[in-house]
Amino acid sequence: MKATVSQQNLAHGLSIVSRAVSTRSTLPVLSNVLIATDEGRLRLSATNLELGITCWISARIEEEGSTTVPARTFTDLVSTLPVDQVSLTLNTRTQALNVRCGASTSDIKGIDAQEFPPFPAPDLADGVMLNVADFKEMVQQVVFAASTDEARPVLMGVLVTVAGSEITLAAADGFRISERRAVLANPVSQDLTAIIPARALSELARVASDPEQTIQMLIPKGRGQVIFHMKDVELVSQLIDGNFPPYKQVIPRTYKTRTVISAGEMLKACKQAEIIARDSTNVARIDIKPAGEMKPGTVEISAQSEETGSSEATVDATIEGAPLLIAFNVRFLREVLEVIKTPNVSIETTQANSPGTIRPVGEDNFLHVIMPMHLG
Repeated sequence: MKATVSQQNLAHGLSIVSRAVSTRSTLPVLSNVLIATDEGRLRLSATNLELGITCWISARIEEEGSTTVPARTFTDLVSTLPVDQVSLTLNTRTQALNVRCGASTSDIKGIDAQEFPPFPAPDLADGVMLNVADFKEMVQQVVFAASTDEARPVLMGVLVTVAGSEITLAAADGFRISERRAVLANPVSQDLTAIIPARALSELARVASDPEQTIQMLIPKGRGQVIFHMKDVELVSQLIDGNFPPYKQVIPRTYKTRTVISAGEMLKACKQAEIIARDSTNVARIDIKPAGEMKPGTVEISAQSEETGSSEATVDATIEGAPLLIAFNVRFLREVLEVIKTPNVSIETTQANSPGTIRPVGEDNFLHVIMPMHLG
């Protein structure tokens, strides 16, 4: 293999794939990044067998070939090179990759590319077409609600359902549920359901940088994998096996009090309360007070900690229904308010021991359910 590539392109490509490199594998090749020539471009790939990322970068190819080199060594070396052309030459006998740039030259010991796990070759004709900007927003509005508890692997994933011309993403961790829906530009001929690891979707949101591009999502039959294909990047992830809990049964159908409040003001109040509440299991008391005579409705967000002190903030709101004092995990409130894009949100509540539903005002494609905490 002999190729010339710009230092910036190489560094950018490595930054995309390096997050899939295995950090604790017994297979040395999984700590490496695959470098291969591919139809006039350079292909970089990394995998930990659960997640794999491939990136194609423009290069001048003089000789075809492939190898794998230690990801950390190669990435660190490339980051120190000047912004210039980098020449990569492989000695196939020793599997040493010569890296030359400007006045510097280095040799990195590699492992034969034959030992690197093969990536699937997807048939893109069967893919679900997704807009990058919309899908990234969908992912950001649900992944934070997925569980990090390895004892319940199903909840560490996001349930993706594609039916006709609608796609739905849902995540739950036993204390909250986030659901986001969107309409597809091209309806699918066959419905799909899969549980995709939340980490894989977070990585997809990170590497899908061009909002104008489209993503093709494929779930090949019987492979237990999902493939996300873009122009220069491809991400492959194992699916999570199991049954996602019937979360729709938990979403409240009715409410007794509906509070419409500024998302920005509520977020600010929650951040303030969280500073105190983080020392006492994140409990924040939400006191909803409808309008009185000549007075606007208000929501009082307060937190108390024996060690830290107390905090209280009041935000004006439009309230329909009865007054209510309810407690929520303030971190959960902050995290959902951070992903809502509308100026106002509605909080629908029934009683102190029933879940609350948060929705963006003016959009009906997103909802978030939070379980209440004990008022104490």
